[in-house]
Amino acid sequence: MFGLKGTKCTPVIRVLILWVVMTNIMLMLYCLTNQANVKIRGSQEDTCPIKMAESLRKNMTSPSQSTKSQAEECSPALNIMFMKTHKTASSTILNILFRFGEKHKLKFAFPDGRNDFHYPSPFLCSQVKDYRPGECFNIVCNHMRFNHQEVVKLLPPDAVYVTILRDPVDLFESSFHYYHRAVPLTWRLNSNKLEEFLNNPQTFYSPEAYNSFYLKNLLFFDFGFDNNVEDDDPRIVRDIHDLSKKFDLVLIAEYFEESLILLKDTLCWTMEDIIYFKLNARKSSSVSKLTPDLRTKALEWNKADWRLYQHFNATFWARVEAFGRERMKREVNELKRRNAEMKAICIEGGNAVEAQQIWNRHFLPWQPVGESSILGYNMKKDIHPKYRTTCEKMLTPEIQYLSDLGVSLWLTRLWGWIKDTVFTA
Repeated sequence: MFGLKGTKCTPVIRVLILWVVMTNIMLMLYCLTNQANVKIRGSQEDTCPIKMAESLRKNMTSPSQSTKSQAEECSPALNIMFMKTHKTASSTILNILFRFGEKHKLKFAFPDGRNDFHYPSPFLCSQVKDYRPGECFNIVCNHMRFNHQEVVKLLPPDAVYVTILRDPVDLFESSFHYYHRAVPLTWRLNSNKLEEFLNNPQTFYSPEAYNSFYLKNLLFFDFGFDNNVEDDDPRIVRDIHDLSKKFDLVLIAEYFEESLILLKDTLCWTMEDIIYFKLNARKSSSVSKLTPDLRTKALEWNKADWRLYQHFNATFWARVEAFGRERMKREVNELKRRNAEMKAICIEGGNAVEAQQIWNRHFLPWQPVGESSILGYNMKKDIHPKYRTTCEKMLTPEIQYLSDLGVSLWLTRLWGWIKDTVFTA
């Protein structure tokens, strides 16, 4: 029909089709978001009442005897806000929270129709599925653009606020790889896209451009700040100080095991609660090797994120010192041992594999536009029944786990279908 029958879409036509479809979807989401925002605006009276929070806690599963023996001087934290930042190993922590919440029958604040809270719009309580003013939740952990005034209304006063950061250069490289096809201004880049961008970023970047926030100070943007702030703007120091008062613990992706040990200690959890498999890892061939010169340019381009990272990297190591270096070393070794033990029990071949080699689509991770660079796992078929459920949950990617928890993801799945259809080679 129309003289196109039997022809294949060229890359340019695919991009144009995607742009048209994405624009229409974004307009639809904008309308849906506006309707939700008008419905419930929230006020101080909407805050989770202390009495209701106490009632909610009584309904939770009691800690096991082993947990009680470890936590003689504290009780496991059940109320948690995890600010899930982009490209920081946060999906792995999300899996830990899903498993803990499911085990103890905790109440999650979930988005509706998608896997995030209308990102990149600032978070509002009205974006939570079935939210009513005064509603109490135990865990908030899906992607959002942080808005503390709204988040605090969902959780009891004793909620622990946690987030995770990553070296801004490596984060920028990962974000550029993952999102550049969704940022129209980068479509003009040639073969060595990242190098070309860093050598002249202003040519391919505009603060007002669609999805441009993925390409500059993404951490600052995720926390609700201005990602286009000038390097010497005093707001940077003010915003960092503001975050330090709101978050009880800031993890560092480069020291992931140490971060989990601090998380366990802060939440009064057990080692069993924090065992993990690394999720959403990229295959090494897709990672750009930046020269020292390009790393310097990436750092200058993401200066606000760098100052944020420096501040919380320092507070992180102060926490490690307070915890005790030798004690940390022992616990990290124990965590590694437990993880290796579970790998041997659960994972076929013992390692992650490329998307094309994953047998069961339930374990297939979400892929970036136009390629399959995110690794996943195959679960062993002869697992002892004692471990089967645990293995399944540890290997399940975010999208599938949310579905297992009963979250409707029709918008996410619609976008996934469009993404995979338009860019199918």
